[in-house]
Amino acid sequence: MRLKVWEPFGGFRPFHRDFDKFLGDFGLRPKVDVYQTDDNYVLNAELPGLSKEEISIDVNDNTLTIKGEKKFEEKVEKDNYIRVERSYGAFTRSFVLSDEANSEDITANYKDGVLEVTIPKKEESKPKEIKVDIN
Repeated sequence: MRLKVWEPFGGFRPFHRDFDKFLGDFGLRPKVDVYQTDDNYVLNAELPGLSKEEISIDVNDNTLTIKGEKKFEEKVEKDNYIRVERSYGAFTRSFVLSDEANSEDITANYKDGVLEVTIPKKEESKPKEIKVDIN
């Protein structure tokens, strides 16, 4: 006999996915990759067209928040545009940090439109190698 997990809101999953896509079409929502190494968590966010002065990173209550604003360039009058597909405006992305994260020593680098945030792991959470003597 197989057990089936009851998900009372499982039917909303397609709606949730479509709603996220809908919101993404009307605003700036940078794409983010997150991975971990033995020593760090690393977050890479695509932020093309922004200068480092237009980006802020805050950590509060174990939540890392990236904020910024991509301003519309007024080189051409708005009435002369035929199509505008690039996203402009303010954005905010927040990530809850693991209990293993050391939020005191976070570093960030911004190069070629990619923001890399490095969050070190606490010493007690890093893998340790124990040598065993065998007789």
